[in-house]
Amino acid sequence: MFVASEDDPRENGPRLGDERATLVEYLRCQRLTLEMKCAGLDAEALARRAVEPSTMSLLGLVRHMADVERGWFRRCMAGQDAPPLFRTEAEPDGDFDGAVADPAVVDGAWAAWRAETEFAERFVAEAPDLGIVGQGSDGPISLREVLVHMVEEYARHNGHADLLRERIDGRLGQ
Repeated sequence: MFVASEDDPRENGPRLGDERATLVEYLRCQRLTLEMKCAGLDAEALARRAVEPSTMSLLGLVRHMADVERGWFRRCMAGQDAPPLFRTEAEPDGDFDGAVADPAVVDGAWAAWRAETEFAERFVAEAPDLGIVGQGSDGPISLREVLVHMVEEYARHNGHADLLRERIDGRLGQ
């Protein structure tokens, strides 16, 4: 177990919440899971790649999720001109390729991820309802769909994070 049940910050959320509370809580727990999988690791461990030829690392996942949060909440839902932080046309895998064992890179990744999750949390809290529509790359999309997608995106990548963390130090857990 990563943490004892009584110490797990993902426990004891609203169990009978409405749709917004439920989606927000599931997303909060998925975000916390990513943080927990990275906790206590130095820059070298965070940047350690999965297996060749993959460039996936825990640090890369943090950078990737910062860009995913930014894309859905700033660009799509809020309509901001907010280009990706780590990826470019010339370097489409920059979120993973640039995840190097440098404490400044680690600090920058966490700062970016926290800024993007804070923006997203404020945006969702201030939205009049989950039916508001943003403009995704494939057309209009509701905030409700974005929240469900974000839960799925984190859940998938947290599965990767489980394997990466196990490879680093053998820690298993929820």
